[in-house]
Amino acid sequence: MSHPIKLNQANLSALPKAVERPTYDRSQVRTGIVHVGVGGFHRSHEAVYTDQLLQTGEANNWGICGVGIRQDDRRMSNILSEQDGLYTLIVKHPDQQIDTRVVGSIIDFAFGADDPELVLAKMSHADTHVVSLTVTEGGYNIDTDTGDFDFDNPDAQHDLEHPSQPRLVFGYLTESLRRRRDRGLPAFTVLSCDNIQHNGNLTQRMLLSFARRQDNELAKWIETHVTFPNSMVDRITPVTTDRDIHYLESEYGFRDQWPVTCEPFCQWVVEDKFSCGRPAWEQVGVQFVPNVVPYETMKLRLLNAGHSVLGILGAIHGHETINDCIEDERFAHYLRLFMDIEATPTLEPVPGIDLDQYKNSLIERFGNPNIRDHVSRICLQSSSKLPVFLLPTIEANLNEGRSIDLATLVIAAWCLYSDRQVNQAGEPLDIVDDMKVELHAAASRSREDKLSFIKLNSVFGDLWQNERFSSVYSNLINRIYLGNDIVAEMHRLSTQHR
Repeated sequence: MSHPIKLNQANLSALPKAVERPTYDRSQVRTGIVHVGVGGFHRSHEAVYTDQLLQTGEANNWGICGVGIRQDDRRMSNILSEQDGLYTLIVKHPDQQIDTRVVGSIIDFAFGADDPELVLAKMSHADTHVVSLTVTEGGYNIDTDTGDFDFDNPDAQHDLEHPSQPRLVFGYLTESLRRRRDRGLPAFTVLSCDNIQHNGNLTQRMLLSFARRQDNELAKWIETHVTFPNSMVDRITPVTTDRDIHYLESEYGFRDQWPVTCEPFCQWVVEDKFSCGRPAWEQVGVQFVPNVVPYETMKLRLLNAGHSVLGILGAIHGHETINDCIEDERFAHYLRLFMDIEATPTLEPVPGIDLDQYKNSLIERFGNPNIRDHVSRICLQSSSKLPVFLLPTIEANLNEGRSIDLATLVIAAWCLYSDRQVNQAGEPLDIVDDMKVELHAAASRSREDKLSFIKLNSVFGDLWQNERFSSVYSNLINRIYLGNDIVAEMHRLSTQHR
């Protein structure tokens, strides 16, 4: 096989015709969006919507400048620089069809970990109208005990004292907004694309908290002029593997150092409140609505919670991927029962959405054999996911006297997962969680105190004090710690709901 072509702007025309590519003149596109946190999800979601809009030829002022502010972003910065911002989107359908396209909407990249001024200049430039974020839960610098901004973080202290050399995203946002105010420029919109409930409201609260501590007058200006739309984002995007890189080389003869793979489904629901203009994303399928909350809650309690149900239970059983779980009828049945009996009753009506069809689509998406989303990815950082995805469903059902046992089995299984750290075949589990040590310590005391795990207040609050929840949970701990197979417990609970 000949040496593969390197993906870059000069080589675009040399790619096979089967590979879609930008038809617009990228040299004529200006930066209108600065995006912090260029990972797989941004490149399968916002950047793709923007690329589709640029293809219309009527949006040349909405190119994206990617931003990395952590040392971990260096590799992405280097690769996108070498590839002129281009990367390949590999869309994997359930029927084995694969669509391949090169995305060109990222026209620049600023690496702030080496030179913060590059990022500040981009954010404060008159052409920038939107600063969007995918910085994960940890990027919001939340004090887990109080829920407020964590000013004890050394990086936060540094940013307060050195406004022009920020390290946290809120330091960058505050300083760039200060410069815009001082130059008489309009405020940009801050658009969170993270999978966090009320993500816009959270971003606003954290930014204003930081800004008030640094410059109260500036904070007042931000509060008056900056908008923070809530948004609901959805596209399953597994971690890129060497197999994906090799696929492009063997199938099409070119090398992309970091392509991104995803499912065909894609959804973005956004509150239509922007400070100084926005892309016409509605032309390419984005839903602009006055209130995102019903859509957001639906996704968190069905898709995200459903992922965790399969991830935790599947990991203990020994399944490797989410589609492996769905191919096991016992897991698919349990998931659907959870969604129907415990999750759906907690939801308000969702305009334009048929919930039965949505749940059917989730089963199909989770079962996509071409995606192979590993349960280890779904389980990582469960201590920040389950309090958002699953516990609100349990609490809502406790308040209404409805079933809680299907979801509570997942919590009990999480305890076993955190304690033994092996699956039922004795194989080690790949546990990645900032609270791994605390979770293990609390879980390992379950033999002496069955409620030890759920007494971890930073995760469960005071939920353990609810007598009904504690009783159901204790019974499940007894059963699974006595060696009962997790699938046998799933079957027992499923039978009760026939």
